[in-house]
Amino acid sequence: MTRPAPRVVEALNAALHRLFEERSSLHLLGEDVRDPYGGAFKVTRGLSTRHPDRVLSTPISEAGITGVAGGLALAGDQAIVEMMFGDFAALAFDQILNLISKSVTMYGDRVPMPVVVRCPVGGNRGYGPTHSQSLQKHFVGVPNLALYETSPFHDPYAQLAEGLDRGPAMLFEDKVLYTRRMFRDGVVDEHHRFAMRGGSTGWAHVSPMDGTAADVVLICPGGTTHRALDAARILRARGIAAHVLVPARLYPPDLEPVLPLLADARLVAVAEESTEGGTWGAEIAARVHTRIWSHLRSPVLQLNSADSVVPTAPHLESRVLLGAERIAAEIEKGAARSLQPRGPAAPLVAAGSETAGAGAGEQPAAAAVDSAEPAAGAPVAVPKLNNNDTAYLVVRWFADDGAYIGEGDPLVELETSKAVEEIAAPADGHLRIRAAEGSEVGVGDLLAELLAEPPAAPAPDTSALTPSDERVAAPVPAAVNPTVAPPAQEPAPAARTHVLDRAQQGTAAVVTRAHREVPVAFAAVEVRVDAVLARLRTLSDETGAEVGLPEAVVKAVAAAHPDFPHLFGTLVDERTVRLADTVDIGVTVDAGNGLYIPVLRDCAGRSLADLSDDLMDFRMKAFRAEFTAGELSGGCLSVSLNTEPGVLFVQPIVMAPQLCMVSVGGRLTRLVLEDGVPTSTTVVTLGLAYDHRVVNGRDAIAFLRAVADALHDAERLVACAGPQ
Repeated sequence: MTRPAPRVVEALNAALHRLFEERSSLHLLGEDVRDPYGGAFKVTRGLSTRHPDRVLSTPISEAGITGVAGGLALAGDQAIVEMMFGDFAALAFDQILNLISKSVTMYGDRVPMPVVVRCPVGGNRGYGPTHSQSLQKHFVGVPNLALYETSPFHDPYAQLAEGLDRGPAMLFEDKVLYTRRMFRDGVVDEHHRFAMRGGSTGWAHVSPMDGTAADVVLICPGGTTHRALDAARILRARGIAAHVLVPARLYPPDLEPVLPLLADARLVAVAEESTEGGTWGAEIAARVHTRIWSHLRSPVLQLNSADSVVPTAPHLESRVLLGAERIAAEIEKGAARSLQPRGPAAPLVAAGSETAGAGAGEQPAAAAVDSAEPAAGAPVAVPKLNNNDTAYLVVRWFADDGAYIGEGDPLVELETSKAVEEIAAPADGHLRIRAAEGSEVGVGDLLAELLAEPPAAPAPDTSALTPSDERVAAPVPAAVNPTVAPPAQEPAPAARTHVLDRAQQGTAAVVTRAHREVPVAFAAVEVRVDAVLARLRTLSDETGAEVGLPEAVVKAVAAAHPDFPHLFGTLVDERTVRLADTVDIGVTVDAGNGLYIPVLRDCAGRSLADLSDDLMDFRMKAFRAEFTAGELSGGCLSVSLNTEPGVLFVQPIVMAPQLCMVSVGGRLTRLVLEDGVPTSTTVVTLGLAYDHRVVNGRDAIAFLRAVADALHDAERLVACAGPQ
């Protein structure tokens, strides 16, 4: 099995270890950087164990830390400084501006100053006004000071090594990147690839797989990468081809490798998270204007966060910080002013034309088509249904392939992260299905065609995905919103009512379906967890991931798969169970705005630390309702997490087409006798709701005992987790 690409935090940690092995004079200074803490974001984990004399945990004094680093450099050594949060670099500004950067040239001869100041920056973590800023712009233009920013494309070793060699330098590390994986092998996703321009510390150039030339070139620093990529996907669905450029070095910028691309584009935009005014983006725009003004169709579009402090509340924070939807919307408006049609296949509409009255999110249907072959009839493309998702799940078709459909008739149901949406036929015609039920489709992908004549040959049969002789909807995760029948009569005007929100309506629909379709039974056991909790605390210190009981239960459930494969299967018909090839387990997440069941992938083959990172990511997405349909589908078994203190046990509901759901309750203290001595112990209750058509009570109890045994043997549980 191919090992997944490292996370950005792992790449940074590996880079530091390599530099310390290669450079005997290198020191690292910062607050809480020594083991076992390894820094606030675990970037320095393991360094002090290997190099105890050169990794120094310092008092809380950013000016003092940076001043010592400057002194080490003047004495001939090398130093890396870690700011616990980049916001605190303001406290070290005097040392960076007036000592470290000036010392290079103010003594008559050029003096090497191999110092790199590392700064975790950026928001979208709910850390509030003084721990969420992007301060890069305040250091742009300081003589002798180079600025770098981590990205999922660039090796941080090359950035740090170059920063030390040309020093001094600052490396900005957007905190949202720490848990993101590096891109590798030139692949971003199924629609985008990347290549490097200008060497390892040059530019990452993201472009469409099909080689489409750039309508828009979007330049962004590394921390904005994923928002820029999401914006490019949105624009692709709206008929605008966007390329993305991400530099390894922010300042001084080397535009030479990318000038030809910028000169050929019809619109150039720069997107960054900082507030406007004296920004890195403004510096880039000024240089682009100076170099290729005669080639530009319009001024460089500059996009920034709102002029505000960064709030702590997620819903307010998202309004302030620059997001993918706003990037796409602003570029689309700029495109309407500056882009010209490339030909009849790309009718980009300018303001004032016949169709300019359409809403900002509406385009002619043909503009959103993406097909490997030319559409033979009226195309039906995947529309943009909300601001959170870029892909949806095809739940069911309302007509068979080849059937005649009238304009406005129900055509297909698509499942988003929050709802099941019904798509109507945009024209009359005979249906040719291009996306099978149960498949995931991106915004702008081709769903179907409506032909004047019946198709000559039937499309591939998709009914094998469902029980024979019957079309069954694909699994509907929680937090969907199918149509709910209105009440028979309105309540009396004086009556007090509570209207279910969309998320809860979706949960109600799933529960109703589960009760209707699955003959469920339930069993429970009590498990002692003292040993596993102690081992998990140690593992958290070792890995830097916050590994807890939920991850351990998921891993223990996955470990039972070889002995109980049918519990992880899907009922195909009354006598057949389709077994799962990989153990993909759904977990319940409720952040107060709806119940979600996102899916942890390959739980048997991945480490507890990896599962912990994914669960943390799920919790953040639940706060912001950012799940895609793909993240909420495909599980072969689910675990209901109810680990709040005092919860005795929970009886979950089996989510068809799954056959089982495990529940875990809160920690409880029990008094037991051990060798005749009363001793307190911590226990939880494990439950199993199971489809009685497939699973009997004997199997259910044996399965729960196997999970309990895995939790009892903490060392074995950690060992079976794969590399940490």
